[in-house]
Amino acid sequence: MNVRSLFTIVLLVGAALFSCAQPSDGPRLIVRGDDMGYSHSGNEALIRCSRDGIQTSIEVIVPSPWFPEAVRLLEENPDIDVGIHLALTSEWDNVKWRPVSWSPGLTDEDGYFYPFIWPNKNYPGRALLENKWTLEEIEREFRAQIELALKKIPRISHVSAHMGCTNINDDVRALVKKLTKEYNIDVDLAAAGVTSVRYEGPHTTSAEKKESFIKMLRKLERGKTYLFVEHPGLDNEELRAISHIGYEDVAQDRQGVTDMWTDPEVKALIRELGIRLISYADIRAETTGKR
Repeated sequence: MNVRSLFTIVLLVGAALFSCAQPSDGPRLIVRGDDMGYSHSGNEALIRCSRDGIQTSIEVIVPSPWFPEAVRLLEENPDIDVGIHLALTSEWDNVKWRPVSWSPGLTDEDGYFYPFIWPNKNYPGRALLENKWTLEEIEREFRAQIELALKKIPRISHVSAHMGCTNINDDVRALVKKLTKEYNIDVDLAAAGVTSVRYEGPHTTSAEKKESFIKMLRKLERGKTYLFVEHPGLDNEELRAISHIGYEDVAQDRQGVTDMWTDPEVKALIRELGIRLISYADIRAETTGKR
């Protein structure tokens, strides 16, 4: 037996022993990063959290201004699971986006999406639900976003909602279910028994985020599957120019997420606790046999 063959056997045995040491029914966790496309800084942070951190799925806002860069970055990182972050709002004050279809009932007087879905005291009259829209327009826009995403990123596995836009009412929920089935991107987390989890404690600063995230990890139960959603970013000049009334510390807040998801201590604890990091694509494969 040559040295190369012996080395291969050692590696295989070591991997097998490590696998046996891990609980087969340990908790499973989807770590989802939202809002790819809203800024260059956000795009960079999301890729970093997948490459160097624990993030397992990225959600892309198709009508966003940095969507073309998002497409390129995802082409360069073909193993990252991607979802369409369906959007009907453009909430930031200094950067906006418009529908990718002709849907005037979904836009303000300047042709941009309204900032919010539900009424907001800081932006009176500027919520979608305070204006006239039709289900037909929402269907046209959602179809346009889905088709453009699939054209540019064919491996799309699922959809999610930006600012809760898929939960406006029962008709919109039914519409989204119909479209995801039609386009073969239906991943039903509820049907798969996935539970959403949040921080266990305060999460304003980076230190608080890390501590509260770790507390959450320690509470995950064996044999169950969970979803944690956040928004990575970088605290730089670009992101410090992005905000809306009521959420002014965007850069600091989202840098904290990036720090937390790439933290060596967090990654080590996940291994120690036997938590298996999975993606939407993994759930899709389990439920449909397709990735």
